[in-house]
Amino acid sequence: MLIATNPYTESKIAEYPSLKGSQIHEHIQLAHDAFPAWRDQPFSERAKILKDIAAELRKQKDHLALLMADEMGKPIKEGGPEVEKAATCFEHYADKGESYLDTEYLESDASESYVSYEPLGALLGILPWNAPLWLAARYLAPALMAGNTCTLKHDPHVPGCAQAIIDVISGAGAPENIVVNLPLETPDVEAAIRDPHIMAVSFTGSAGGGAKVASMAASEIKHSVLELGGSDPFIVMSDADLEKAMDVATLSRIINAGQSCIAAKRILVEKSVYEQFVEGVKSRLEKLKMGDPTDINTDIGPIARKDLQENLHRQVQESIKQGATCLLGGEMPKDKGYFYPPTLLTDVKPGTCAFLEETFGPVMAITPVADIEEAITLANDTEYGLGAALWMKDQAKAKLIAKRLYTGQVSINGIVKTDPRLPSGGVKRSGFGRELGPHGIKEFVNAKQVWVK
Repeated sequence: MLIATNPYTESKIAEYPSLKGSQIHEHIQLAHDAFPAWRDQPFSERAKILKDIAAELRKQKDHLALLMADEMGKPIKEGGPEVEKAATCFEHYADKGESYLDTEYLESDASESYVSYEPLGALLGILPWNAPLWLAARYLAPALMAGNTCTLKHDPHVPGCAQAIIDVISGAGAPENIVVNLPLETPDVEAAIRDPHIMAVSFTGSAGGGAKVASMAASEIKHSVLELGGSDPFIVMSDADLEKAMDVATLSRIINAGQSCIAAKRILVEKSVYEQFVEGVKSRLEKLKMGDPTDINTDIGPIARKDLQENLHRQVQESIKQGATCLLGGEMPKDKGYFYPPTLLTDVKPGTCAFLEETFGPVMAITPVADIEEAITLANDTEYGLGAALWMKDQAKAKLIAKRLYTGQVSINGIVKTDPRLPSGGVKRSGFGRELGPHGIKEFVNAKQVWVK
């Protein structure tokens, strides 16, 4: 049984039956059986369905935003934009998917030789709770446009969101079972991965979870794409637009209550502007309102689960014991709800808890650096490699520095974000493979070589 709990009220919302044993394989069979007809649909028909899904998402936007607020605490003012972003993802692949998969002609000793990009079959998407609609869209939209069918194993803490996604797809008039919900408890995921009808796996979540999923998929000789955790550096040099950098650092650290893989986690600031930057972000963090996620004026909702709240507090307390200064927050709230206040840690040293571990909450950790060379060294001093932000005036120099940052994406003078038009993913323990853009749609296709004499 999957139980949805409201992190603001700490009360149970609903219970959802989970699949067990043969039920898992029977549901996967549905997606497998739907594959041939969906594969044979022309791109134009798949595109029409994807656009209808986008329209249905917008039609249900208010309902979906409220559902996210109730199940995982996302502020309502962030939930609506997440639904819009999910809709744009479906529209993007409806418009661009066919061209991304154009047959590629290559010269050889044949009279004609080319690569044809063809769908694999039924896929398994294993998704986390922190962006229930967006993360589903970036898995589903390219996979469906390529001609695959999809099974959806969403996080057990957002079962209502998972069912709502299926309802949206059904409401859009999509062919039956091109997306099949798999409400599973975590120990039962292995059975789904090993089902012979699952051709490949997409996983978004922790590095530990990703390692388990990848090893299971590899043992079945199945391709997997992993988008895992991050400890993204946010580098600020003295010539940067400091006011803008302060705004973006604050936003990147507190959006979704800081529960984002690509959020700015380690703020590395040149010493000559360090005190000014600290004061600037402190004044911004102090103004944020924490409270009911269904209130349009709320900036920071609760942490999604009690165990996550407690682990975040442990990380803060350990960092303080290791020498960090806490200028704001850092105290566990006594009121109901899994809240954690906006917290500012300064003088965070390399090798300490907030520097090494991924902090999944509204905790900003700032470290002074002497110059850009020290910033690059510290930025790369992590087991993760998802994203990085670099703030400096000289864009030509910044592009050269971007090559030295060992991450999947670098944002120069802007926020690190995901965009349907651009590939996203990481290196090291942040995963492998890419989602989104032209690269993402090619992860789950057969690049078939055809040679003609």
